[in-house]
Amino acid sequence: MADGRERFLHDCVVSRETVERLDALVAILEEWNNTINLVSRASLSDVWIRHILDCAQLYPLAPTDAKTWIDLGSGGGFPGLVIAALANEKNPSLHMTLVESDSRKCAFLASAALRMGLNVTTENRRIEGHGRRRFDVVSARALARLPALLALAEPYMNSDSVALFLKGSGADRELTEVLETRHVSAMRIPSITDPNGVILAIKGASRAKSGS
Repeated sequence: MADGRERFLHDCVVSRETVERLDALVAILEEWNNTINLVSRASLSDVWIRHILDCAQLYPLAPTDAKTWIDLGSGGGFPGLVIAALANEKNPSLHMTLVESDSRKCAFLASAALRMGLNVTTENRRIEGHGRRRFDVVSARALARLPALLALAEPYMNSDSVALFLKGSGADRELTEVLETRHVSAMRIPSITDPNGVILAIKGASRAKSGS
């Protein structure tokens, strides 16, 4: 774990306060993971690379003037709490909303945010209960295949919103499937933590192709 933390500090230029917040996240994650399956035990031993650095790579892809960010299916706080910790230093006006349907995981998110000293909103509900709110950035990690993920994310997006999805080796197939029926402006960014992983950055809400 120490080597992973050192790599994070090498790859991400952050303040001592931000590192302390992330240390607090690791500590509470280890505590709660004994009773709630937040992350796999195997990945917990490499938490700084597999989870924290993996999620931190999303932050530079978001608009620098973003004011609202929603993380769908936040679970163990990835990427939502990592992004909130970075934003607290780099863009304090950004407000993070974490959506999680599992009440136990939502309790973890609230407790972790408190220990990290972060002002975030945690919502214990299904993603589909979105109301009419729109956000500058929508994120998700290991939540669903891209066609279903876009259907969940689009109600939270307007024409200027950006969706940032951490995806695995099936990302290209999923994107091809989406492009067959939707007009989507998408950028594919290789992951810095997983040779088979990519980040899909999708601009604005997609539109169905005529005849689809």
